[in-house]
Amino acid sequence: MALTSSKGAAVELASVAFAYPGGAPLRFDLAVGPSQIVALMGPSGSGKSTLLNLIAGFETPLSGRVMIGGEDVTRLPPYGRPVSMIFQENNLFGHLTVEQNVGLGRSPSLRLAAEDRVAVGEALARTELSGKEARLPHALSGGERQRVALARVLVRRQPVLLLDEPFASLGPALRDEMLDLLSELHREHAMTILMATHDPHDAERLAETLVFIENGSIAGAGGAGEFLSGQGSAAFDRYLGERKLRR
Repeated sequence: MALTSSKGAAVELASVAFAYPGGAPLRFDLAVGPSQIVALMGPSGSGKSTLLNLIAGFETPLSGRVMIGGEDVTRLPPYGRPVSMIFQENNLFGHLTVEQNVGLGRSPSLRLAAEDRVAVGEALARTELSGKEARLPHALSGGERQRVALARVLVRRQPVLLLDEPFASLGPALRDEMLDLLSELHREHAMTILMATHDPHDAERLAETLVFIENGSIAGAGGAGEFLSGQGSAAFDRYLGERKLRR
């Protein structure tokens, strides 16, 4: 059976309020259309990771609603949401092989049916990991470890993909390689993607829409090209500073 994935789902945060103990309040209102690619940018501590965690279910709002595909998922645990997430550290298990780490996307117990094994093999081939099934994560490069994380996303076949600075530790060439692979996977599977990043190059290369987060709320949203070419807000330009793309 060919490897397929659900089409993207709309994501909405409606008057979502949250605060860490002793921390400043955060409030998010955001609507992302099905299959959109959105870059989340903003200063460290502004709330980018928290926003992703609220969508994924790792944090629970104090008030407001999180909607995915038109369904209210606010009180659902992470495993009950149609979401996959990739972190900077890729969350691989060091004692499991590449094949087993990917297989976790189909079964946390690694009890894989024949159909599951076919899906794992197809995902490994699509991410150019064929022949490395038996390797452990420590024997892989940083880019290969992120490919394993992407392969696990493919076998999960969820309509929403969240990425929290997944390529921050990679060099420029590997970073571009991973961004291109992610773009290809989006063309094939049309999942909705939200990616937190500090790098304007990431946003320019991948995203259609840019959301600027500052002081725990969304301070602006629009076309990524417009923001990055200086047509966003003065606050966003100050945030970019010397990292602004040269045209």
